[in-house]
Amino acid sequence: MRDAAVGHQCVECVRAGAQSIRQPRTRFGGRQRSATPLVTYALIAINVLAFMVQTASRGLERQLALWPPAVADGQLYRLVTSAFMHYGATHLLLNMWALYVVGPALEIWLGRLRFGWLYALSGLGGSVLVYLLSPLTTATAGASGAVFGLFGATFVVGKRLALDVRWVVAVIVINLVFTFVMPAISSQLISWQGHVGGLVTGAGVAAAYVYPPRERRNLIQAAVTIAVLALFAALIWWRTADLLAQLSL
Repeated sequence: MRDAAVGHQCVECVRAGAQSIRQPRTRFGGRQRSATPLVTYALIAINVLAFMVQTASRGLERQLALWPPAVADGQLYRLVTSAFMHYGATHLLLNMWALYVVGPALEIWLGRLRFGWLYALSGLGGSVLVYLLSPLTTATAGASGAVFGLFGATFVVGKRLALDVRWVVAVIVINLVFTFVMPAISSQLISWQGHVGGLVTGAGVAAAYVYPPRERRNLIQAAVTIAVLALFAALIWWRTADLLAQLSL
């Protein structure tokens, strides 16, 4: 028996009552299990752990970074693993700081599942544009594509919630200027393809997550997620065929 407001209840009654209570939902459909952004923290931990392994294992970075000829040769996993490799501690810290700043609010607004898909699709969107447009002699790594996707999503969701988004516009503009200007004035290599691909993907996916009407919201969110994955698969297939034709000449 368990103490109740009036008298006592059996254990089975308490469990049945708990199951009948609906879990609170986020503004855009996801279940709000807690206010702790567990997915954000887990992604930061995974990136830090991956960097530690990368630092300790010589050659791992070369094996997992996004190098287009290797992807065309069948190593498609590089499109994903490259988002968890970083070129030095500064590169890692900048990306993780940005994830720590914008990730929690987005995760609370969207819910863990939708936030997880947003991050994954943004990172993959950056990798796909790198695969399509980057020079064949350049290898790319870093979570910047996913982070830029979160920047774009923060702008879209903020506008939907009628929040002041001028700060995120300033962040996006500053980072885009840095993306295109720094390589021109120094030897530093920055993947504009990854940044732009992630930004566009994140903003587009976020719009599909927060603007549909409530009665069809889940269906549209799922359909858009699948459609984006299918589009990426088609682009990867086309680019692979094109690269194999070039490399065979």
